[in-house]
Amino acid sequence: MRSETYWEKALKQTTVSINKNSLHPLETEVVTKDFYKKNDFIIRKLDTSKFKKKICYGPKQNPFNPWEKILEIEKIGNFHQLILNKYPVQKGHLLLITNSWKPQNGWLDIKDWIAIKKVNKNTSGLWFFNSSPIAGASQPHRHIQLLRRSYGEVTCPREKWFLDLETINDKKTKLKKSIVVSNFNFLENSTHIYNLYLELSQKIGLGDPINDEKPRYPYNILITNNWIAIIRRKFDHLHGYSINGLGFAGYLLITDKSDINYLNKFGPEKLLENFV
Repeated sequence: MRSETYWEKALKQTTVSINKNSLHPLETEVVTKDFYKKNDFIIRKLDTSKFKKKICYGPKQNPFNPWEKILEIEKIGNFHQLILNKYPVQKGHLLLITNSWKPQNGWLDIKDWIAIKKVNKNTSGLWFFNSSPIAGASQPHRHIQLLRRSYGEVTCPREKWFLDLETINDKKTKLKKSIVVSNFNFLENSTHIYNLYLELSQKIGLGDPINDEKPRYPYNILITNNWIAIIRRKFDHLHGYSINGLGFAGYLLITDKSDINYLNKFGPEKLLENFV
């Protein structure tokens, strides 16, 4: 069993950060049954009533350089820091960031995978990475996200879909053609894990670090203790929806701007197909 000291500290620091008005959880309501009858998607509606529009002048500040100390959880090796997500989708939503500037749209390197593995040994769950704004990234500074899951808990609503895709290798639909899945095990050494990332990246058409300065396409990564998936992307915003890696994991967020008629008519999987 994992010690989960990072998770315990995340919960305590969440309370402190909320009390100091430094952390702002996204308030949502589950509305899945209004649109969908199966259990492979969870659809939430975002409450935007408390959002305040800010007018920013000049260059955008990098919130991870430096990061807010009140959001700090733990130093991870010499190159990474674990912090709380300032706008969490669930309690204890964690970000693994690089201490110094690394571009979000660059190749993940072996140091990133060593840090991911170290955190996962302590606190595990659903990891996801959004490579650029088109893939749903909100910041250009490298950050990998973790939603903690308890032992034996299903990591995401679409887990069976991804496992079936890996097993039968069915590539008939546009969505399936844009995703590559493989068995995954954090017990493997970091070099093996890094090489698997490079192998899958090449397989889905992203290229490789030797021949390509940056990946050729925006992409998402989903990582669990049993499988890893890379999704090649083309769009971020369509039909009033913004989709990041969590969307492909089965977590959809709707707002007042979302075209709910499209969702009702075609369903969530067809919606995802538009983004690849």
